[in-house]
Amino acid sequence: MLFNFQGEERLSTADTNLFGIRCFLTLGIEIIGKSLDREMRPWKDMEELIEFKSNMRKPPKNNVPIDIIKKRDKIIITGRLVKSNRLGHDPNVGALSLISTTLRKLGWEKAIVIEKHGLTQSMLTGQNKFIRVANRYDIQLNGLSIPKSFGLDYWKYETKGEKIGTIFLHILVEEFSTGMAIYENHAGCERGYFITQNGEKLAVEKYTDKVLYKSGDKTAIINLPDLTIIDVDNKEVVDIEGEMYKNASKEIQQLKGFDAFENLYIKRYYPNYTISRTVVLYGGKDKKIPVGKISLLLNLQGNILLSIKAPKIFKQSLNNILEYWTY
Repeated sequence: MLFNFQGEERLSTADTNLFGIRCFLTLGIEIIGKSLDREMRPWKDMEELIEFKSNMRKPPKNNVPIDIIKKRDKIIITGRLVKSNRLGHDPNVGALSLISTTLRKLGWEKAIVIEKHGLTQSMLTGQNKFIRVANRYDIQLNGLSIPKSFGLDYWKYETKGEKIGTIFLHILVEEFSTGMAIYENHAGCERGYFITQNGEKLAVEKYTDKVLYKSGDKTAIINLPDLTIIDVDNKEVVDIEGEMYKNASKEIQQLKGFDAFENLYIKRYYPNYTISRTVVLYGGKDKKIPVGKISLLLNLQGNILLSIKAPKIFKQSLNNILEYWTY
């Protein structure tokens, strides 16, 4: 799990957050981007997990609380899963899935039954992500039959996404250099905040003038990079657009549209920094060194190809990871 904000800021120890993080750690998920304190550790056993959950603050009386009740032959988990007359209560879909899979990881082999879910049989389909979890981890819905899930799995490792290159670069820079991301807009993820020099986190506006945009002036939109990296040592901010190898020319054209973003945010909050724009590509089998506006190519064989004109922070990151692998 990669957190948006790197550095010394620690994770919140609110009970809900702490409970979730401890479940993730129990399942073997690595937390990247945050230092974990002593409270953030895997659950010792089911009893510890259940006791912690029972001591958490309850929701308002008109809500169905998520309770975990252990009996001799089953564990009952209560939680509403219906929203707008379908199986789609996203917070609880995630929470009940996480609790159930963590209980399985901790060794519970008997029945896990979800109660007070609010669902009817007609709301269940084999393609729903919770139903796929229920099939995989043998979770029951009280009073209902779980449909079988067929076909391709819901989850897979992404190999064709256009932003794989920028996500790779994001992790590379933050783990192997003094640089960091001050803005991110990775596909399939929550849009990030713009981080100022003093650590303030700003929600980036969509328009320079919303009224103007709504009236039909599309130039009032703020075109956003996929990733913005700061190189403090060299006083440089790099705006990055990511794309598949086959669409390189399209992304080079999009670099021209970042004026509003740079004027409103980078120049204002990093006035003493130079600004550069570049493209990072993923895909293809090309092993030629990138040229022009393309700084980095991560090809399908895993080769990392860096332009001789790439930003210094890219070179620093790659040099450091090569030293790490050699060591």
